[in-house]
Amino acid sequence: MPWPAMTTSAASPEPVTPVTLEDAHESATNAAGWVEENWSTWLSIGLRILLIVIIAVVLRTLIRRALSKLIERMNRSAQAVEGTALGGLLVNAERRRQRSEAIGSVLRSVASFLIVGTAALMILGTLNINLAPLLASAGVAGVAIGFGARNLVTDFLSGVFMILEDQYGVGDSIDVGVATGEVIEVGLRVTKLRGDNGEIWYVRNGEVKRVGNLSQGWATAGVDVQVRSDENLDRVKAALAEVGEKIAKDEPWNERLWGPVEILGLDAVLLDSMVVRVSAKTMPGKALSVERELRWRIKLAFDAAGIRIVGGRAAGEEEAPASDPTASMAPPSALANPASPQSAVASPLTPQPGQNLSK
Repeated sequence: MPWPAMTTSAASPEPVTPVTLEDAHESATNAAGWVEENWSTWLSIGLRILLIVIIAVVLRTLIRRALSKLIERMNRSAQAVEGTALGGLLVNAERRRQRSEAIGSVLRSVASFLIVGTAALMILGTLNINLAPLLASAGVAGVAIGFGARNLVTDFLSGVFMILEDQYGVGDSIDVGVATGEVIEVGLRVTKLRGDNGEIWYVRNGEVKRVGNLSQGWATAGVDVQVRSDENLDRVKAALAEVGEKIAKDEPWNERLWGPVEILGLDAVLLDSMVVRVSAKTMPGKALSVERELRWRIKLAFDAAGIRIVGGRAAGEEEAPASDPTASMAPPSALANPASPQSAVASPLTPQPGQNLSK
């Protein structure tokens, strides 16, 4: 074949077969048959997915609403006893509110995660998607995130258990080892403390290894009274008993004291002093103020009864006369007086005129 003929043959397009009405009818018939064969499957899958979504939404709404009502009921019960005698024995309303809100937030988040996650897995299973690779990838990703954010996970889990177990709350005075102060906010990751000097401590919940709560139950006010070793113990005991009876009747100490002031006895006996221990059970957080008031009243009672404390003197005891400031001074020397015979003997001889003293 010559070159021009070959070029013309290669460049010429292939003839297009026209689509006839019969071919279109056949294609439409095949598509309709395929749809007719699979429409029931599609409808079944769609209805199952719709049913799963409806059930998940309804269940999530009901659970969140039930948790919200439970939290509101807890807050109302706390507000009902606030300001009463029973409220003084229970935790305050703010602490109950924050604790219930934190627990409710955790429960709502957990419920939403479980419901939505289960619904998503059920929908993927309905679409005939193999979940094994997806679950394996999710497990590997979860392990990687867990190793990378292990401190965050530790703080979160520790905060959840602290709140659930009610280890401490707002208004409590606690000692967590790394810091000490009054709790002003309890979170799932961080706890805020107000120190004695006004500073705010941010303590991660995962770093708390031990918690000493000074505001739960009751506290103990202890005072050590140190008197001279020659004092009469009966007089000391009578004065302390009188102070305990009076403070138990006066306002507001009668409410802060949850028990009588007890004289525990001698705590130490030394050569020049004795230590008598006094103790009383008080409201949580009121032990320091009760101790200060006891010291004040004991000092006044001892002064009135003439009981001597260590380093003090009894009332009416005369003060020792002041010592003579010249008692420790040396007597004057006779040589200090130039007219004395001692000074005349000790003075050098005066040479006479014409007398040579060198011979």
